[in-house]
Amino acid sequence: MRDFQRPGRSAAFGERGMVATSHPLASMAAHAVLVEGGTAADAAIAAAGVLCVAEPQMTGVGGDCFWIHASERGEITAYNGSGRSPEAASEAYFVERDIRRLDAWDAHAVTTPGTVDAWSVLHDRHGRTPLQRLLRPAIELAGEGCLVHPRVALDWAYFQEQVARRPESRTAFLPSGQAPKAGERFANPALAVTLAEIAANGRDGFYRGRVADSLVATLRRNGGLHTASDFEAQRGEDVSPVRTVYRDRTVLECPPNGQGLTALIILNILNRFNMAPDALSDADRLHLFAEATKLAYAERNAWCADPRFGNLPVDRLLSASYADQLVSQIADHEARPALTPHRHAHRDTVYLCVVDRDLNCVSFINSLFHGFGSGIFDPETGVLLHNRGLSFCFEPGHPNRYEGRKRPMHTIIPGMVLNPDGRPLMPFGVMGGQYQASGHAQLLSHMFDRGLDPQEACDQPRSFAFDGFLQVENTISAETLTDLTARGHKLQAAPEPIGGAQAIQIDRARGILIGGSDPRKDGLAIGL
Repeated sequence: MRDFQRPGRSAAFGERGMVATSHPLASMAAHAVLVEGGTAADAAIAAAGVLCVAEPQMTGVGGDCFWIHASERGEITAYNGSGRSPEAASEAYFVERDIRRLDAWDAHAVTTPGTVDAWSVLHDRHGRTPLQRLLRPAIELAGEGCLVHPRVALDWAYFQEQVARRPESRTAFLPSGQAPKAGERFANPALAVTLAEIAANGRDGFYRGRVADSLVATLRRNGGLHTASDFEAQRGEDVSPVRTVYRDRTVLECPPNGQGLTALIILNILNRFNMAPDALSDADRLHLFAEATKLAYAERNAWCADPRFGNLPVDRLLSASYADQLVSQIADHEARPALTPHRHAHRDTVYLCVVDRDLNCVSFINSLFHGFGSGIFDPETGVLLHNRGLSFCFEPGHPNRYEGRKRPMHTIIPGMVLNPDGRPLMPFGVMGGQYQASGHAQLLSHMFDRGLDPQEACDQPRSFAFDGFLQVENTISAETLTDLTARGHKLQAAPEPIGGAQAIQIDRARGILIGGSDPRKDGLAIGL
């Protein structure tokens, strides 16, 4: 039990359902759906719609989405809702023009958004509440205005200069000439109309007709190669999760082109160490997180891509023998050299999870990639487009090189943990771009090695080994930092909180749900 004399947040408890999101309005919308008898999938879609309005810097219908659904009996379905590059974006196109790098605000960085397709598939398969009801809170907020919450205001101000680069996004997101402050109201009436069309017509309300035509025209004006056929052809993919066993529990992740494989590689490494509370100091633990992260991310950068365009050695990367090889490269008191990172930083995503009264679980993640995505905003539809194509590379022969109708390497990853009997134990996820895979492993280690509940695990100080540095939050003790420096880590103060997380644990023995929502965000977990 936490010390109630210290600032903190208690875990949420429930018996008939629970939702955990990064924003209170989204949590409230999802909670209302559960109260009305909606499914976990219904509640997730309601929350996601609100987040597209309440956290416009992080997510939107112009982005991508992945989800994992687990029934009470352990029947698993998963969906890769990442968009593909335009068909005309061939490797030859970029070679002929000597394009070797994309700017974050380049229309070539915009892949066809996959979000609405992913929502539609989730609803068709696991929902029972009409879309008009599920998207009603988002439609009302977009039309009438939404109060800006503190963490959203912080991010908005951080990305203000980028937003101001394009006149359309500047008009929409800096209406007074500067980022709105906490407590001010923000509206996007054009998005309200688009959401109403999606509510009425499903995926066709986005990928055909007025909305698609307007988005294609906007992209073409900005130099994109997109066509109406690219939008009409957009379909995500049913996937079989990749998995590993950590401390007798099965951990599921979506397979490549997502980076969930990376989280499993880290867990396989940590599996070979005694991570119990009395076995390691704080510095020992952070050192192991850092070294496992460096090794796993090197594999990610080499292999993670659209599997239709390369033979990815997933089985080998997740094998016990390969984990042993990686572990042999870790020294207890010496940091290994920095490895070449993926070149584009990324922080900006929303993650949410829901468990309904029947113990069906949804792990759900939605993203624009960079803050405010590409900055390409279509005033007619209120849609801001992501820039996920930045994750492509231009290296000849690399499985993740930019080609037509291809999905880039993806950082957003929903997670799911199963009990030894195969029934769901916990939907979970961590926001924070490149950090997500490392964050998945750290969150699970805090819970299953140290016995923390979901909220306690979310609250733990964070570090992230990336780009030659070990980023550390200011809650890590000076003694621990001195120890890490002595081991050769190049420490860097995290410029902002590292990531954010949500998780809901099913305690079947007691018949309760235990939820956590990251204090680094504005959100909360609510139980029924």
